[in-house]
Amino acid sequence: MVEAKLFMGSDILDKPQKGERKSPYDGRVVATYPLCSAEDAQAALQVAERAFERTKKAPLSQRIAWLRDVAARLKEEKELFARTITDEIGKPIRFSRIEVDRCIETVELTADALTHLRGETLPTDATPSGRKSTAFWRRVPAGVVVAITPFNFPLNLAAHKLAPALGAGCAVVLKPTPEAPGTGYLFARAFIESEYAVPDALSVVYGDAEVGGALVSSPIPRVVSFTGSVPVGRIITQSAGIKKVSLELGGNAATFVEKSADVAHAAARCAFGAFVNSGQVCISLQRIYVDAAIYDDFAAAIAEETKKLKVGSPYDDDTFMGPLINDEANERAMNWVRSAIKEGARCIAGGEIEEGLFMPTVMADVTDDMAIVCEEVFAPIVSLVRVESFDEAVKKMNDSPYGLQFSIFTNDLKMTQRALDEFECGGIVVNDVPTVRFDIQPYGGMKLSGVGREGPQFALEEFTEIQSVVIF
Repeated sequence: MVEAKLFMGSDILDKPQKGERKSPYDGRVVATYPLCSAEDAQAALQVAERAFERTKKAPLSQRIAWLRDVAARLKEEKELFARTITDEIGKPIRFSRIEVDRCIETVELTADALTHLRGETLPTDATPSGRKSTAFWRRVPAGVVVAITPFNFPLNLAAHKLAPALGAGCAVVLKPTPEAPGTGYLFARAFIESEYAVPDALSVVYGDAEVGGALVSSPIPRVVSFTGSVPVGRIITQSAGIKKVSLELGGNAATFVEKSADVAHAAARCAFGAFVNSGQVCISLQRIYVDAAIYDDFAAAIAEETKKLKVGSPYDDDTFMGPLINDEANERAMNWVRSAIKEGARCIAGGEIEEGLFMPTVMADVTDDMAIVCEEVFAPIVSLVRVESFDEAVKKMNDSPYGLQFSIFTNDLKMTQRALDEFECGGIVVNDVPTVRFDIQPYGGMKLSGVGREGPQFALEEFTEIQSVVIF
């Protein structure tokens, strides 16, 4: 069990009131954490405000060494981090280990990207109104950063905020998700205990709406970086004031399986993309638009692939899917299935809870007016929609308030080009699922899926400001 602590900068504090995190798989208490208040949030921000005077002056070489040291610490404690993720959110252990590996890569990629954080000289005498000078622009640390992270990737998504923010020279207050306080604490500890750490650069507070609201509405932060739901994203944009706000919000990821596609390959990959991490991913495959010419074959193939997936204890190395985050998520998933069946859809795989585990579910004969394809499900449920053409598919895919990632399965090069031209989303994948994300890439969405981009190189832009300099 992890006993998470409150970090006010580099100082470890304790509070008498504790919260408990119970395993979503077996109900054990797997972590405790201090119950923080709005006053704690304000105190942490004040520490960060003072610390920024040091962080912005810290040599780049120190910040790069800091990140590399954190990556080394993660490698040494890989199994501890993986086990903690599995304990807190029920992610199968093999995928928790992958998340730790990805986190290490994210931190190392950020260290590499820092060497390319540069500006450009400008010819100020290029116009008649100008005159000769030495002029350039550069990137400077933005200031205090508030980082609020979600439960589904509690380590790597924290890395996508902490590594570039601290690497850029900012001071950070982290509020990890209440579902994974131990993971957030262990990760922050790796930064704070590093011999290269800038004193007080990172603080950690725990809590939900009260603490998050105090962090976001305070005049101290210059940047708010949030990953989570659209409703909370709306609240943040309304209460943040004049700040840089980076939001990675919901998705309703879709793919089109075109008639020239390899049906067996598409079905296997779609089963993976729909059900990995129990469908609790912003880019989980939720909508599959299938050409009518291959619809029946594809439906049979994905149902068969789904039934092969092992659902069970997240501590078994061969388990593909474990529990949803809580009982409420189970009931919400069942309501989606009941609603779709009532509206005329057919369940061809799953659709039930066995020993407390919601089974991966494929819904066939779904139509685009059903709620199950209009809203983000955030559960291991995928819907099959029959279409007659690419034009019909792209219209239905784009007819969504979300625009995070889409994909297409096709062996037609012209169809690929049309997808690149017509899909309205932040990321496009060809011949694989929209659930594909490489940490080196820019990642973010259009429409209600958010603003700003993650990925080390691109996140550094979120946590820095452009400063113009003219010397006569």
